[in-house]
Amino acid sequence: MFIYYGVALIIIALDQWTKWLVLKNMELGERISVIDPYLGWLSHRNRGAAWGMLEGQMWLFAIITVAVITGIIYYFHKHAKGQPLFQFSLMILLGGAVGNFIDRMLRGEVVDFVDVLIPIVNYDFPIFNVADAALTIGVVLMIIYMIYDEKQQKKKVS
Repeated sequence: MFIYYGVALIIIALDQWTKWLVLKNMELGERISVIDPYLGWLSHRNRGAAWGMLEGQMWLFAIITVAVITGIIYYFHKHAKGQPLFQFSLMILLGGAVGNFIDRMLRGEVVDFVDVLIPIVNYDFPIFNVADAALTIGVVLMIIYMIYDEKQQKKKVS
């Protein structure tokens, strides 16, 4: 069970390390091309939630994040036992939530840096970080788990 908490710790460490690298080595607004123009590192700060929503509402984010973290840990211990995909998705979510929570509490803003342009539709995706990616991956894995679990429940009934 504790190996799953290791997943969360790795995500938190990777998230904080990459943000530290951006803060230490890049000026705010500076962009380093990786695959020009489709992928780059862009030093950016976000004082809101996803896509800058609710900017400056740190107290609200603190309350919501503590509730989310509490819920994740509760579900992990009470409902996810013996279900590795569910456990894994919860710990990925935990790592992402804690990673951005640390930024909000220590800096008053979240450090974002991954800048992606989707060429097929010429869409400049909102700038994100490792914690944001973990949250997205965790949600996708949880949806996959729920679909799989629903199919298993239907098989048991049949």
